[in-house]
Amino acid sequence: MLTFLARRLAAAVGTLLLSSVLVFLAVQALPGDVATQILGKDATPDAVAALRSTLGLDQPAWERYLHWIGGALHGDFGTSLVSGDAVGGDVAAHLGNSALIAGVTVLFAVTGSIVLGVLAGLYRDRWPDHLVSTVSLVGMSVPEFVVATVLVLCFSVALPWFPAVVLYGPDASAGQLLPAVWLPALALAIVMAAYIVRMTRTSVIDVMASEYVTTARLKGLPTWRVVTRHALPSALLPTLHVIALNVAWLVGGVAVVENVFNYPGVGKLMLSSVQNRDLPVIQAIALISAVVYVVCNLAADLGALALNPKLRTRGRT
Repeated sequence: MLTFLARRLAAAVGTLLLSSVLVFLAVQALPGDVATQILGKDATPDAVAALRSTLGLDQPAWERYLHWIGGALHGDFGTSLVSGDAVGGDVAAHLGNSALIAGVTVLFAVTGSIVLGVLAGLYRDRWPDHLVSTVSLVGMSVPEFVVATVLVLCFSVALPWFPAVVLYGPDASAGQLLPAVWLPALALAIVMAAYIVRMTRTSVIDVMASEYVTTARLKGLPTWRVVTRHALPSALLPTLHVIALNVAWLVGGVAVVENVFNYPGVGKLMLSSVQNRDLPVIQAIALISAVVYVVCNLAADLGALALNPKLRTRGRT
């Protein structure tokens, strides 16, 4: 087991290191010159050269990478080219707001989709299965911005229960943002839950047809015990990675939804940074997204390790 953990941790660190290199090279390969863009087309060559020296753009790429990744390890992602503020503090404020949406989304989407997936698997080819499968297929087919728009029309215009847009900035407190969290979270949960429901349903059907579940039934064990003690742990194994990928998808998927609701999260910051060519902010968000992906997949592997005894005993025989 320790060997498995060591391999996974080494793979996670290697993935993050490679991701940081790719992020840095991709941003550096963007066309145009940052100093010229900041100063404008009428800037003199001396002014452009002075600004390039101030920003460190006249240094070799490998030196700039080492300086950037060294600062990132200490939480220093540089200075925003637009606001002049520290990138780390700005991204952290927006990331905290997005975490509020992500937390509500994961809580309801993961819990609800596993329950619905189990019900669909247990009632295969009956009306609960048809209902859950139809709704989940619709959720998979409709983009999140369409779902968000429909929710605004239903619950902000027709039924004025929730605000359609957020009027607060990134420094708003959780209490101020809480009334505006539910519609974005619901839009993301509908899209995210569809994939988990389908995967859970398929896994439950496969596990319920296995020999050890049949043996448990023949012994007279009640259905709830067969499902919760014997079928569900095995059925959740393939679902864990789907959940991990969907949780990581929230970092990118939340960008569209946040713009629909004008929510001051990291997705809205990312789009505005791309429009303004704020490279330090783009680099920071891309690196944080890679960290979220790696951490979610590592958590899924550890969850599979806890649910599957074969992984814990591999190598002993």
